Amino acid sequence: MNDEEKLRYMIVLAKSQISSEKDTLANISNLTAIIKACVDNLNWAGFYFLRGDELVLGPFQGLPACNRILPEKGVCGHAVKTGQVQMVPDVDLFPGHIACDDASKSELVIPIIKEGRTYGVLDLDSPRRERFTDLERDYFVKLVDLLNESIDWKKII
Repeated sequence: MNDEEKLRYMIVLAKSQISSEKDTLANISNLTAIIKACVDNLNWAGFYFLRGDELVLGPFQGLPACNRILPEKGVCGHAVKTGQVQMVPDVDLFPGHIACDDASKSELVIPIIKEGRTYGVLDLDSPRRERFTDLERDYFVKLVDLLNESIDWKKII
């Protein structure tokens, strides 16, 4: 499969997971595994959820990560602060980058925003610089949109 076919397959698997299971924690846990299985060259894929005034680690695939991130810190915090997708081709050039894993060289962060409220982020890290593409950004936005259709984030935080 080419990259777009893998991303389409990821969305199909995500829809199947969500349609066959109603437990939010089970769904987002399996979605991290689906992402890691469908997307090459990732060393970390997971969620952080906004609890109070900080991001708290949620389900993920990869090495142990930072447990808590302040919303104004790092790429994830910047995504929360701005409400915009962050695609960072070289994390070493991002002011204030938080290095949970020194192997991470690029990052893609999709904020989870539903009905005007930010609930967290989907965070993807790669050991390759300039790893993420506009196509991947678009598909991961679709994935978060899919989650927003079926998940009541208020039950998570």
